[in-house]
Parts: sequence; structure tokens; C-alpha cells
Amino acid sequence: MERSQHSRAHAPSSPPLVERIIKPFEEFAAIEASGGVVLLGAMLVALVVANSPWARSYAAFWRTQLGVSPEWLGLARPLSFWINDGLMAIFLFVMGLEIKRQVIAGQLSSPRRAALPIVAALGGMLVPGLVYLSLNLGSAGARGFGIPMATDIAFTIGVMALLGTRVPGGVRIFVVALAIADDIGAVIVIAVFYSHALAWNQLAAAGAILVLLALANWAGARSPLIYGVLGVGLWIALLDSGVHTTIAGVLLAAAVPARTRINANEFLARSQALLASFASTARGADGPLADADQLAALHSLEEACEKATTPLQRMEHGLHPWVTFGVLPLFALVNAGLSLSEIGGRAASPRVILGVALGLVFGKPIGIMLASWLAVRFRLALWPENISWMQMLGAACLCGIGFTMALFIATLAFGASEALAGAKLGILLASALAGLVGSALLARARSDER
Repeated sequence: MERSQHSRAHAPSSPPLVERIIKPFEEFAAIEASGGVVLLGAMLVALVVANSPWARSYAAFWRTQLGVSPEWLGLARPLSFWINDGLMAIFLFVMGLEIKRQVIAGQLSSPRRAALPIVAALGGMLVPGLVYLSLNLGSAGARGFGIPMATDIAFTIGVMALLGTRVPGGVRIFVVALAIADDIGAVIVIAVFYSHALAWNQLAAAGAILVLLALANWAGARSPLIYGVLGVGLWIALLDSGVHTTIAGVLLAAAVPARTRINANEFLARSQALLASFASTARGADGPLADADQLAALHSLEEACEKATTPLQRMEHGLHPWVTFGVLPLFALVNAGLSLSEIGGRAASPRVILGVALGLVFGKPIGIMLASWLAVRFRLALWPENISWMQMLGAACLCGIGFTMALFIATLAFGASEALAGAKLGILLASALAGLVGSALLARARSDER
């Protein structure tokens, strides 16, 4: 009796509710911050190699043909295609899982919580697009209007992490929610404006696979293998369909189940009973796993853990590091290389450079701040507590960092045309300037408070 009381007295207490709520966000921010550093490194490598004696060999490497049989599938493509259209579909899949989770139970789960970042994201897309079109309307570069609309969440969170306590938690949460809403808008822009002539037979095949995915969800299928196989089939069906293949990632994410098999109370009761069973058969430190009853208890506990989490959460958690530290740096290596010899030539496209740069550096913060002010002024949304207008302006400027999605849309808009070099230069210059200005404003706002 005395021993049990002593054990209870020294048993670790459960963390406060606030810590349990904030911990997932802190883990997410940490991986995004470190991922931003890796992404920056990949970008610098691409820029250095593109201006080195190995530039031609580097470009030729990404043009290496890779493919699988049979040939009629049309899967013999350059290595760059497999990264831009294949791996980036996985990126959009993870992004789609995150969006779905936020809509169901996150920052976008209720109208009052979602209104301000959604409206701000809308303004932060429309104004940059209009700034770009004001300089490029009627020219070949007009197709790139979607480039300055996108925010790079990895770089943005990375910069905020470097600023540390100078960025309040409310600002971080607002920026993450805004970036998620921004991602939804970017997906819509890609699907609507950067698709080509539609091949209806392939779209019909894709539709049939979507029906199978919906049936798998309805039937309670939870195996990642089922959704992975159907997802690959969906990607192949969309290949050369006129709809960009990366949209398959978002469509697949929408079909992944977001339900648990058992609720929290049932999981707690099961796990306590299984742990009690495990403890009752313990034989000391010499061979704790030798007993068949203990192994059975452990397997049952593992099964209970699987049933208490959703397939959506498990897939997002499992794929997120691969995307952050693998897919996005590879994408940067393929697409961020910009030769200095291109800048002074016809390929530089001054109007494209200015459209992208001004859209990201000025259009983004103006659109976000104007939309936020209007939403609060007309009581469509509530202003976040303990956040000043200066801090919000700093966050809005940071959203002008548009590296990954901006480069992706640029490749869709211009392909291998000369305007792509101008778009890349505008993205790189604007992202660097937006990061510096946003950081300075956030640091200044924090010092003014003191």
C-alpha cells in the first residue's frame, strides 16, 4: 500500500492542455524551419552549378531519360519530369492531407477561426496577380500571372523560426493558416489556368479511379497500400489528359479517411487493460518479451494505437519528412538554377521580372493587409488578440517569399521558353527582399513593444 502511494506520488503528471494543443504545431514548425535551411542550401547549389564549368553536364543530367514498360503508357520521360510531375504530386498529396486536416479539425475548421486567414489569402493572391498583369497584359508573359500568388510555407516558417521570440505565437498561427488557404488557391489556379486541351477518355479513367477511392473510403479501407496503388493509377490516368498530373495528389488526399476506429475513451480503456495484462505477466529485466501473453498484449496495444489514429494523420506524419528533406530540395536543384549569362540577354524578360518581383514584394503585403482590414472593418472576421498592425504587416511581407510554388507555377506557365529565366530571377530577388523586409518589421515591432 505504501509502495503504491509512493509510486503515485512520483508518477509524472500529464502536461497541461495548452501544451498538448501547441505541441503538434511546434513539431510542425520545427521540421518546416529545418526544411527551409535544406531548401535554401539546394537553391544555392543549383545557382552555383548553373554558373560553373559543369553547367551543361548538370542540365544534361536532368534530361536523362527514364521510363518503364510498356511503352504505350508513355512513361519514358526525362528525370526532371519525374521530379516536377511525379515527386511534386507527392508534395501536393501531403499538402492536400494538411489542408483536409486543418479544414476538419484545425485552423480552418470553423468560420470564425478561418475567416481572417482565408480572406487575407484571397487578397494576397488577387493583388499580386493584378500587379503582374498590369505589366504583362497583352504580352507572352501574361500567362505567368499566377507566379506571384503563391507563398512558400517552408521558407516563411524557417525565417520566423530564426527570429525566435520576436515573432508572437499568434502571428505564426495566422501565417500557417494563411499559407494553407493560399495553397488551396494555388491548387485551384493550377487546375483552372494551367491545364491544356482535355482528353476525355483519360479523364473518364481518372473519374473511375476516383469512384474506387471514394468506395474504399466508404468501406473503411485504411491500408496506405490501397490508396497508394489507386493514387498511382490516378496519376497515370491524368498523364497527358490536359489536367496537370500533380492534381492527382490533391484528389487522392481528399479520399484518404480522416476517421478513427475507436474514440479516445475506448482507446484509454483498452490500453490500460493491456498494460495491466503486460505488467501482470512481467518476469523481470532478464526476459520481459519472452512470454507469449506479453507479446499478445503488445500486439493488441499496437493495434489499438493504429485504430485510435486516422490514416490521414499517419500518412501525413510519415511522408512529411520525405517531402521536406527530399522532394522539395530535389525540385530546387532542378529548377532554381539560373545562369548569370541569361540575365543580361533577351531571356531575362524585364516585364516578367518586374511583374513577379513587384507582385511578391508589394502586391502580397498590400493584398493581405487590405483584405484583412476590410474583413475586420465589416465584421467578417475578428482581429487576432495581442497582435499589432506592424506585426501583421511584417508577417504579410514574409508571405512574399514564394519560392517553391512560384517556381512550380513558372515551369507550368513558361515551360522551357525564354520567359522562365526572367520568372526565376524575379522569384529569387523578391523572396530574398521579402524575407529581409518582413524580418526587419517583425523585429522592429517587437522592440517597440518593449
